[in-house]
Formats: sequence, structure tokens, C-alpha cells
Amino acid sequence: MIETNRPAAAPAEDEPDLLRDQFKQLLRYRKLIGAGVGIGLLGGVYLGISTADTYVATADVVLRAPTDDPFNPSLAPDKAINIGSERQVALSSSIAEAAKKSLKIADQDFASLRSGLQVTNPPQTMVLRFTYTASSPKEAARRANAMTQAYLLKRQEALDATRDKMVKGYKEQRDPVAKQLDELSKEISRMPAGTARDAATSSKTDLQSEVGGYNGKITKLEALDMTPGRVTSAATVPTSPDGPGILMSLALGAAVGLALGLLAAWVRLVFDPAPRSEGDVSRALRAPVLGSLPRDKTGGGPLLAAGEADPRLAEEYRSVAFRLAYDSRFADRRRLLVVAPRGSSETAAAVAVNLAASFAETGKDVLLIEADLRTPVLASQLPTDAGGRPRWSQMPGGPAAGGHSDSDWPDGRQLVVDAGESGTFDLIPGERVRNVPRALTSPRATRLISEADSPNSTVVVLAPPVLSYADALALVDRVDGVLVVCDPRAVHRTDLSRIRELISGAGGTVLGAVLHTPLPTEKRGRGKGKGAPAPEVAPPAPAKSAPQPLTREPAEPEQHIPGDGTDTVALRTVRTGRR
Repeated sequence: MIETNRPAAAPAEDEPDLLRDQFKQLLRYRKLIGAGVGIGLLGGVYLGISTADTYVATADVVLRAPTDDPFNPSLAPDKAINIGSERQVALSSSIAEAAKKSLKIADQDFASLRSGLQVTNPPQTMVLRFTYTASSPKEAARRANAMTQAYLLKRQEALDATRDKMVKGYKEQRDPVAKQLDELSKEISRMPAGTARDAATSSKTDLQSEVGGYNGKITKLEALDMTPGRVTSAATVPTSPDGPGILMSLALGAAVGLALGLLAAWVRLVFDPAPRSEGDVSRALRAPVLGSLPRDKTGGGPLLAAGEADPRLAEEYRSVAFRLAYDSRFADRRRLLVVAPRGSSETAAAVAVNLAASFAETGKDVLLIEADLRTPVLASQLPTDAGGRPRWSQMPGGPAAGGHSDSDWPDGRQLVVDAGESGTFDLIPGERVRNVPRALTSPRATRLISEADSPNSTVVVLAPPVLSYADALALVDRVDGVLVVCDPRAVHRTDLSRIRELISGAGGTVLGAVLHTPLPTEKRGRGKGKGAPAPEVAPPAPAKSAPQPLTREPAEPEQHIPGDGTDTVALRTVRTGRR
């Protein structure tokens, strides 16, 4: 395969793409959206039922101020009438009390009589709109008209009382002056002609003018038109109940519920610490997403992808390997470190194994190093044969005799993994040691990783989760290229950013990420159901509760899955154990 050295950079996203991606991510929270729609439908049902037997009658009243000339354009009614105060008067208990007497309603129903009335004022008008809601159409119209008449009557009484009070006040001021005028007139008739008579006559003229002024004011008040207003639209019996109806209520409820559900999903999306999309993973790692593994339907999660059981999985691994081959940073050194963020490294092991098989399929000499010295299981989970090329690992004098030391790994044991039609690749199995950092940083481990410097060679290293142990960071400066395998729903964006910072600080580079769905065991919990069938394993291994340290004995020859009728199966399915 001809490799083109081209850096694999994350594609730039513009604002419409980000908005479109964010809207798609809202659909991840289907339960919240469904709950919002359900609540909206329940509200619509309640609205439709509650308004099914509700009738509304409306009456309009135009207010007018007392005037002696209703055609005088200089008189502004809005200056003489405070419409807000009049609205409060219309809603007062005195109006309801007057309406109760005219309607002959019992005292215990007085509260319900007031609660059914609403008084509004259309903008820029002197109109009061009386709206009454009742369970009977006739009762709604009757009560609306009664409330209107009661208000007009009370307003008429208030205006008349004000006018009578003012007339009475003017008369009280006029009567003493008129009495004084009568007495002065009698004195003037008895006085002889002269200066005293002229002075008394002048005083009489002043008193007559004052009495005339009071009489004029009284006459003007008595001539006022005291009509409080008129009913422009009397309440009529409504022909249909108030409300949108059950169908319209359901539609409105569904629309409002959908809006609430989307709002709740958006809030949940904003505060969700997990990556919301492949773009979020790329931005956190500052590296592209090289592939997304399809959902595993077999229930066990294979190490070597099964081309017959799920060909999409094998093709996805080949696609990831192809994209890595086109990355100049990997093509220059061909050393790849595969890690998971934290938790289980089961999927990371499957990615490392299948990438090694994909590189071997292109004709490269591939060496897979299991640097997970805490839970090594690859030798027991893969079809292997003892290798005959110890080369790099044989120190002078051979391995130490009589037991293991801290530097026993790597000890020269090299296995050959049969990947079926993809070919074979070498495996350096991991082994439990007492001092893991010393073993990973030993000269023999460094010499082992440098195998990638040979022509047409590729080294793939599997390390424990980078946020759980520092083992991967001890290898970064010698491997350079790191591939992060993660479930985007089980890792936080801050974790991915921290991984990038740790790898960059150790002198490495994140080449990209491979995403996968939650493992079936993670979805169902630790224990499986009693009736669940156990996954088939090839080659069959003894049942064990936890991974056991590997021995130095060569692994048994590969055993084929019985019943397939062939000697070689491309990328055979081998179930993983718990890591």
C-alpha cells in the first residue's frame, strides 16, 4: 500500500454546522422531550375538559363625564374620568352586593358571584368591558347585564350625591348673604337722602352681585347632564362554550409540551459534561475522530472482529488503520499507543488487536506489545503459537533462572497470532510484575518498541487506562502517536482535555480517537441473567473468576470453532474476558 504523508487534522466546523450538530444532540434526550409532550397533553386534556361547560357573556359600557354642553370639543373625558379607578369600582363588593339583590342570590353564593366577573378596559377608550363566566349560558348573560346595571346605578347615585352636596354648599353660603341683603334693603328704604344712603346703596349692590354669583353656580350644577354612561353592547346568551375545544386543546398542549421538552433537553445538554458529538471529542482532544465502532449485537465484544458475524466491525477497523496510515505523524515512526481514558480497557484491547491484524493484512511486519502488566489477558484470549524470533529480548546469559525479578518483562517470549486471512502478527504478552514502572522503562522495553525503526515494521502498544495509571505516560515519549479509545457517553470533556494535556506534556501526540458504544456488560450490570446463554469462546479456556498471571509455557495451538468446516477463518471471533 502506498502511504501518502498527510496530517490528519480535525476539520473546521462553521456556525451552521455547530448549530445543526447541537440540534441533533437534543434528540439524545428523548425521555425529557417525551415527558414534556406528555405533560403538555395532560394539560391540554385538563384545559379541554375544564372549559367544556364554561360560557362567557360580555357587555360593554361607555363612560361619560357630567357636562352642561356635551358638544363642546374642548371637554376631554379622559381628563375628567380616571378609568383605572372606575375599573376598580366595577370590581368592588358594593357593585356585587347591588347585583346580588337584583339577581336574588343567596348570601353563600356571593363569593362565586364576584369570582365570575372580569372587567377590562380596551386601550385608548373610555369603555369598560364586563365579562362574566358561568356554567350556564343564560346565567352568564343575566349576571353580566346585572353587574353592568348595578355599576351604572351606583355611578349615577355617586354623581347625584356629589352634585347635591355641592348645591347644598353653595346654598349654605348664599343664604346668609341673601338675608343680609334683605335687611340692608329695609334700612335703605328708611334712610333719608344723603351720603349715608349712597354708601348703603353701594353695599347693597355688592351683596346683590355676590348672591347672583351663588345663584348662577347653583343653576349651572342643577343643569348638568349627570348620565354616568350608556350600554353600547348588552350581554347576550352565548351559543357555544368558551375554550378551544378538546382537539385544539390537545394540539396546543402538545405544542407547548414539545417546547418545554426541547427546553429541558437543551438545559440538560448545556450542563451535560459528556461529549455531545464527535465534534466535541475532536475539540477536546484537538485530534480527529478516526472511527466509530458499530453497536455490538453479539453480546460479548470480540477481540478479533468476525467478518461473517458482523462485517461492519472489521471494515471499521480497516478504515481506522487506513486513516492512520495516511497520517504523516504515524507514517514517520509507525509506533502507536492504544489507551482508554479510565475504567475497563476491554475495547481498547480489541482495537489494538484488530489494528495489528489490519496492518498485517497490508503486508507489514506487526508487533503487538501488551504493556498492560496489571491485567494481562491477550495470550489467553487470542489464537497463538510460540514464536521463534526472540531477537531483541535475549540479554547476555538469557533470562534469569529460578523465578522472576522486577525486570523479567519483557523476557524474550514472543507469540504469533493467527488472524486468519489477514495473516499473522507477533505478540509480546504482558506479565504481572511487582514493579510495573521499572519494567516499562527498562532498556529491554525501549529496545522492544524500537522494532518499528526496521523497514516495513509497525509496533502497536496496548497500555492501561491513562487516567487510572501512569503506565501509558511512561511510554509516550518512545511511542509518540497515541490513539484514545472511549465511549463518549461514559467520559467527560474535561477528562479528554486532561488526557491531551498529559500526553502533550509527556512529549507525545494524540493522533485521533476511536469511539464505541457502551459494552453489553456495562448496560446490564455486573451480573448476567440466569437464562442468558453464555457466549461461545474459541479457543476454549478454563473458567476463571479473575484474570490469572500468564505462565512462561508456550500457548497451546489454536483451536478452530467446531462446525465451520474450514482451517482458516478471516478474523475469527474470540470473546474477551473481563479486564
